Amino acid sequence: MKIIITGAYAIGTHLARLLSRNNENITIIDEDEERLAEIGSDYDLLTIQASPDSVKALKEAGAGSADLFIAVTPDQSLNMNCCILAKALGAKKTVAKIDNAEYMEPEMQEFFAKLGVSSLIYPELLAAKDINNGLKMSWVRQRWDVHDGALVMLGIKLRETCEILNEPLKNLCGPQDPYHIVAIKRGGETIIPGGNDELKLYDLAYFMTTKQYIPYIRKIVGKEHYVDVKNVMIMGGGNTTVRAIKTMPEYMDTKIIELNPERCEELNELLESDKTLVINGDGRDIHLLMEEGIKNTQAFVALTGNAETNILACLTAKRLGVRKTVAMVENIDDVSMAESLDIGTIINKKAIAASKIYQMMLDADVMNVTFLMAANADVAEFIPKEGALVTKKPVKEIGLPIGMTIGGLVRNGEGLLVSGNTQIQAGDSVMVFCHDINMKKVEKLFI
Repeated sequence: MKIIITGAYAIGTHLARLLSRNNENITIIDEDEERLAEIGSDYDLLTIQASPDSVKALKEAGAGSADLFIAVTPDQSLNMNCCILAKALGAKKTVAKIDNAEYMEPEMQEFFAKLGVSSLIYPELLAAKDINNGLKMSWVRQRWDVHDGALVMLGIKLRETCEILNEPLKNLCGPQDPYHIVAIKRGGETIIPGGNDELKLYDLAYFMTTKQYIPYIRKIVGKEHYVDVKNVMIMGGGNTTVRAIKTMPEYMDTKIIELNPERCEELNELLESDKTLVINGDGRDIHLLMEEGIKNTQAFVALTGNAETNILACLTAKRLGVRKTVAMVENIDDVSMAESLDIGTIINKKAIAASKIYQMMLDADVMNVTFLMAANADVAEFIPKEGALVTKKPVKEIGLPIGMTIGGLVRNGEGLLVSGNTQIQAGDSVMVFCHDINMKKVEKLFI
């Protein structure tokens, strides 16, 4: 597949990392020689130093024969323009990163598609969805739903209260049990577990289950004492905060702490709700936090543009008794540091956006792809075609590649966990967990 990326910034760089595992034909266009040199030395790709909207550069990059053209510079207008030009030259599919929520309205997306922009990516909206998924369950680091929760993946940090530590998984996750452990993050290592592996204290374990068994999972991991989130305090009043609040469940009340007084006024206009209170102040000020009721707050979300500020604020909130903390970390390289400090859920808009775009380059019928930064792994929802290899034998006889496991499937709207004897059928929605493996290799099983 021929892929062209314009913009050697964080999203473009992260995309190159994801795509390079699949040995794709990748070209990156950017005006900055240093950015290109850095990305070119790390990955097997072609770099072109030029303005991304230069028709000459687009032709040189082969936009006319591109299967996927991705514009992810910081400039929304430039991204749209590049996509329009690439499509006019013959690119099959174009994707533009935007920063205007209005453009995500269906009629606007239809309008831009006619101009030549096949898909729009709005990182703030994607991040807001991840934030809200995390807030709905205070005891979960990450939640991922398939088919409105017919299947659910839960990333859970295991503490001393967990009942299933130090026991071989073959004794815990049999064919009749209501959950599977599909991956374990232990220190800096990601494990795709076998029957003899055990869960250890402080592991980040990824459970696959169905919606009705979520309370059971909560009990066995010892998280029943975690209270549900009703009051949320958010530090930072940027666009991600606005999108998160506008899509937040009705039962949640929020307080925003914003340092800039002018932005506070803007937020009051943008968020005309009696469920949101905007406070002018510094979210790291312990006196202010106490005054605004941090002791009665179930979740603290730090969404400023500074990762260190967000991490420090979350650590402070934890010290003051808040169990659920969420920190936005803009630099992908800082994610591992944030994880090591055990501050809670980490949000990186760029990695989330890259995962969404990554999904678009797969040939199989892929409904969803999420890159789990904490585990350095992908979770994908594949729909096998008629006659696909994965449908020809029971799972235990397929010979799955090392680094891949199948957690569950959805058939006729019903979520089912997968065992070795499961026979996958064409049309099933199959949840696949992959670590350190070429996604194209996995894809071949489903087409």
